[in-house]
Amino acid sequence: MAQYRVGRLEQEIQREVTDILLKRVRDPRVEGVTVTGVEVTGDLQEATIYYSILSDKASSGEKTAEGLKKATGLIRSELGSRLSIYKTPELFFERDKSVQYGSRIDELLNDLHHQDK
Repeated sequence: MAQYRVGRLEQEIQREVTDILLKRVRDPRVEGVTVTGVEVTGDLQEATIYYSILSDKASSGEKTAEGLKKATGLIRSELGSRLSIYKTPELFFERDKSVQYGSRIDELLNDLHHQDK
């Protein structure tokens, strides 16, 4: 039962954070951020939000991380008003490396395909 609740809460947080980033956060550093997943601890006290951005530049990643860190308070307070839970979890943002990893594998496969011709 508890695992079901955590899973459902993760989905709700992902949906709401995506909505908040689109509609409430006006910081240009967080434009184009895609929330790819959420992990909530078993006691529902902390939530790690995984995100990806389209740019591969390190400076863009740093600016986005800085913008998300700055907007964490607003996002958490909005989540508190939208979710029906006793305590809003502490939010941590972490860049999802799987998107970059997948595009790198695509590049390597394309290179191999072109070398075969």
